[in-house]
Amino acid sequence: MYISADSQAILYALLGGIIPALVWLWFWTREDKKRPEPKGLIALSFLGGALAAVAVFPMEKFAFNIIPEGIYLIIAWAAIEEIIKFSSVSIIALKSRFFDEPIDAMIYLITAALGFAAMENSFFLITPLLAGEGLQVFLLGNMRFIGASVLHVVASSAVGIAIGLSFYKSRAVKALSLTLGVIAAVSLHSLFNYFIIKGNGENTFAVFLSLWLMVVLVILLFEKVKTIVRRGAEVKKEDSVVAATADKTSQSKKSLGELGKMSDLSQH
Repeated sequence: MYISADSQAILYALLGGIIPALVWLWFWTREDKKRPEPKGLIALSFLGGALAAVAVFPMEKFAFNIIPEGIYLIIAWAAIEEIIKFSSVSIIALKSRFFDEPIDAMIYLITAALGFAAMENSFFLITPLLAGEGLQVFLLGNMRFIGASVLHVVASSAVGIAIGLSFYKSRAVKALSLTLGVIAAVSLHSLFNYFIIKGNGENTFAVFLSLWLMVVLVILLFEKVKTIVRRGAEVKKEDSVVAATADKTSQSKKSLGELGKMSDLSQH
């Protein structure tokens, strides 16, 4: 079967975007080995993130037409991407019955972020592939694997961490935490883009190093959220023990009362 050069380029671009994202996905889902999320919901979250990457294009084009180039446009683009990524997860996973512990928020948001990065990276790879620029494809693919993909993970993790840390809190605290998480995600995304765009390659190493240090912080906070899961489980276990003890006490009192009545009757 004959496949045109353009079709091959598109196929290679998709593979170049998706395969690295799946490698990252494997890495992050291993953090939730004890109670893994349903594979179908993970796949839907990944697909939702990929579709979000398509959905943001007309929005970012609109922002480009009404906002002057500069820091405000960079912030607007970052805000659009982070809000749409979160919205996709909110619709697909966060209202699901499987969203039942703090760490789930991080897993689903990271999954959607990787789906977004996979599609976005594919878009960036198509042009050099169509032009037959193999070296540029190789360099660009690697740069986006260690840069843009990690950026989306770190930014979405900020939202996931905020949701996870407030999982057992009141609605007001949850709303405030989510708002702060989104602001943190937009800020991180904006700063990365600003220094990459304005730096003209001079500070790329420092930016990427800072980004990878953020990955270490995300991993540490991942462990923190895991402890919240255990504490929540312990609270539920303690409540169950207290309830069971109270029930046994009540039954014992009832039994003693019945024995007392029987004793009175026997005396009469």
